[in-house]
Amino acid sequence: MTPTITAFERSPDGGKGLARDTRVRWALEEVGQPYAVRGVSFDALKEPKHLALNPFGSIPTYEEGDLVLFESGAIVLHIAERHDSLLPKDANARGRAIAWIFGALNSVEPWILELQNAKLLESDKPWAQDRMLLVADRLRGRLQKLSAYLGDKEWLDGAFSAGDLIMVSVLLRTRPSGILNEYANLAAYVSRGEARPGYQRAFAAQLAFNQGKR
Repeated sequence: MTPTITAFERSPDGGKGLARDTRVRWALEEVGQPYAVRGVSFDALKEPKHLALNPFGSIPTYEEGDLVLFESGAIVLHIAERHDSLLPKDANARGRAIAWIFGALNSVEPWILELQNAKLLESDKPWAQDRMLLVADRLRGRLQKLSAYLGDKEWLDGAFSAGDLIMVSVLLRTRPSGILNEYANLAAYVSRGEARPGYQRAFAAQLAFNQGKR
C-alpha cells in the first residue's frame, strides 16, 4: 500500500528542505518506498479533519491503510522498522541508532528552535539582542558536545542510519544562523547527508511540490 504524507502547500522555507516533511520524504526515498503527498494550507491545519490526524495541528502526518502517525521522528522510526536499510540488524547497534533519533529531537533540536523563535518572535523586544546571544551560546554548547562525539567519524555509529538522517535534518536548521560552520566536522557531516541520493531526491521533490510541479 502506498503511504500518503502531508506537507505544507507552500512551505515557509520555500522548499529548501527545512520543513519536517523532508525528513519523512528522505526516509521513504532511502528505502525505495513510493509515496503520495497531500498539500495542507495553514488554515487547514486548524480544521477538524486535519486535527483528527495530528492533534497538534502540524505537519507531517503519515497515512498507510488504517495506520495514521504524526511526529516526524515517529514516522521515520516506523519507516526504518519496516525496511532493512535504516536500522542495523545487530540489536545493540539498532538501539544506539534509535537513541540518536531521540537525541537529535530532544537534545539538539529544541536549542535550534529556541534560537529561531528568538529571532522571529522576539526581535522587537528591548532585550532581544542579549537573549539571542544567550540562546546562541546554549546551542553552541550542544553542538560542541556533538562535535566532540562525532570526531572524524563518517556517521554517528558505524553505517548511516535513521539516527543520522534525523540528526542531519535537525542540523540543517542551524545553517541560516551560520553557527554550523563553526564546527567543521559537523558541517562536513551535514554535507555528506545532503550528498546522499535519497536526500537529493527528497529535496528535489519538496522543492518541486512548493513550485507547484506535482
